[in-house]
Amino acid sequence: MSIHLLNETIDNIMAKDPAARSRLEVVLCYPGFHAVALHFLSHSLWQKEVTTLARFVSHISRVLTGIEIHPGATLGRRVFIDHGMGVVIGETAVIGDDVVIYQGVTLGAGAAARMGAATRGQKRHPTLANGVIVGSNAEVQGDILVGENARVASGSIVLKDVPPDSVVVGVPG
Repeated sequence: MSIHLLNETIDNIMAKDPAARSRLEVVLCYPGFHAVALHFLSHSLWQKEVTTLARFVSHISRVLTGIEIHPGATLGRRVFIDHGMGVVIGETAVIGDDVVIYQGVTLGAGAAARMGAATRGQKRHPTLANGVIVGSNAEVQGDILVGENARVASGSIVLKDVPPDSVVVGVPG
């Protein structure tokens, strides 16, 4: 992750979180920042096919932050994982720019997970377009698209595509 992207991520957290008092506080005390920064390292290793080391870096990140991001997942710019304990982001998930994810969110494979090795190499996790907000303990399962600027309410379970600029509430959402 370049210094420019690190600074952009810190600036974004400062802008979106009223509890953030300084850039130093974000760097030292924000596990979402740590998880995203370490993900860029693990993802870079994954793309170079150094998969075991990539998984190890991802594992260390999970131990340190409580946030699990598979090194194969693709994260956009200015992703903010706020109070991220328990967040799980699967291997083929794609997250756009300016996305906010709260604690306990799962971006999972849904029914594809039950298929085991048969789905290896296939897209089986969700795509969150730019500007999406996913509330605490929500689940977004399967190869679905959550459209730009959509909101997923806390505790919702999303199993189908979500149109842009909409709000999803409920089980199922």
